This record gives sequence, structure tokens and C-alpha cells, in this order.
Amino acid sequence: MTVGVMVAVLGAAFLHAVWNALIKRGRSKVGSMVVLSVMEIPIGLAVVATRPWPAPEVWPWVLAAGCTHFAYKFFLTYAYEQGDLSRVYPIARGAAPMIVAVVGALFLADSLRAGEYLGIATLGLGILLMARGVFTDGESRRLLPFALGSACATACYTLIDGLGARVSGDAVAYVGWIFVVDGALFAAGMVALRGRSVLAGGRSEWLLGGLASAASYGAYAISVWAMTLAPIALVAALRETSILFAVLIGWIAFGERMGPAKALAAGMIVLGVIVTRI
Repeated sequence: MTVGVMVAVLGAAFLHAVWNALIKRGRSKVGSMVVLSVMEIPIGLAVVATRPWPAPEVWPWVLAAGCTHFAYKFFLTYAYEQGDLSRVYPIARGAAPMIVAVVGALFLADSLRAGEYLGIATLGLGILLMARGVFTDGESRRLLPFALGSACATACYTLIDGLGARVSGDAVAYVGWIFVVDGALFAAGMVALRGRSVLAGGRSEWLLGGLASAASYGAYAISVWAMTLAPIALVAALRETSILFAVLIGWIAFGERMGPAKALAAGMIVLGVIVTRI
């Protein structure tokens, strides 16, 4: 990996943490996530306009991915309504690769190397330490099921996307259609659940949601570009520095508490993800 690609991947990690921070910053977390989802639709349409129409067997995978992305956003949004960015993001982001690795080993006949076992153990300890802080620091315990629900949804769509992209044979078009379906499903679903008021946010909500959407697309586009120039495993591992960026944003920008235990837990989660993915 060249220095230029490394800096770009670190930029992608930062952008991923930024769009989560923008959702957390919004007065209405649901409203900001709905705006992000609405903005995803034209981005996806612009991508698929340049690609061939998918084969019929691809659509079940696109719909399945859209549904799991809905669950991911739903749980993540409610987690941010209950807890700090520096607490929710590491749990939600860190637990997902651990779930994928364990499910792959148990049900998909994926073999695990010794280093991956070490990474899973480090991840588990880091997540337990981060979750323990919820109880010791007097934070809302409701964030835990929502953050873990987001992690489970992330693990599901990771597995679905991996298989769906293979069936599609055109990863770019596949992801573009997911943007369209995911954006439409989440926006329509939240309007059905919460009413049209979720679309009636002020200028600041639309600005934050729009910026979050742009940051989300930028993080994804940079990562995909980097994977064409450097080893995929190395790019995926380096991108998980987004956990550290989110923790720092929560601490410095939002004034969230940062004790030694939380810092240690975040570091263990990042280390565990990197070891698991390399």
C-alpha cells in the first residue's frame, strides 16, 4: 500500500465517523437519518444509470440487503438517541466483524486462522469492557440492545452483500441498487412508523442529513477505489480506524466523558478488528 492510498483510506475512515457524528449531532436522529436515506436515492440512481439492468436472480439479494440496511439504520438511530457516539459507535462497529467471523466459522465452513481467534477474543473483551462502562458510568442501558442490534444487522448485510455481489457479477451496479432500495425503504418505513413529521425538519436537519449522506458516499467510494490498488484485507483493516476517529470526535467535539477504561476498550476493539481482518 502506497502512502497516498493509506492516507486516502484513513480519510475514508474519518468520513465514516463524521457521518455518524452528524446523525448523532442532529436534533432529531431519526429525521437526520431519513434525510440521509432520501439523499442516497439520487446517488444510487446516478450509479445504476451507467450499468446494465440486473438479472432476475439478483433482485432477491438487493431486497434482502435493503431490509437489513433498514434494520441497521433503525437500531443505530435509536442507539444514538440513548447513548454517546464514543460508546455506541465502537460497540456497533466492533461487534459486527466478530459476528461475521463466528457465523462464518460455524455455518459457512470458513476456516479460522490462529490470528483470527486472537482477534475475536480481543474484540470480545474490548466490547465487554465498553459495555461495562454503561453500567459503571450511569449511562442509559437501552443503548446496548440497539447498538448490538445494529451490529447484528451489519453482520447480516455484510454476508448478504458478499454473496449478492457474486450473484450479480457487477458489484458497482449491485451497490447502486442497494442505495436506491435502502434509501426508499428507510424513508418510507420511518414515515409509516413516525409520521410525516420526520420529513419536516428544519434547515439544519436537512443540512446535517445531506452532509452525512455525502460523507457516507465519500467513505464508501474511497474504500472501493483503494481496494483496486491495495490488498482488500489491508484496506478493510485500516478503515476500522474509524472507531478511533468516532471516539475522538465524541470526546473533543461533543464533550463526552473519556476515562481510561473507555479509551482502553476502544483500543482493544480496533486492535481486535485489525487482527481479525488481516
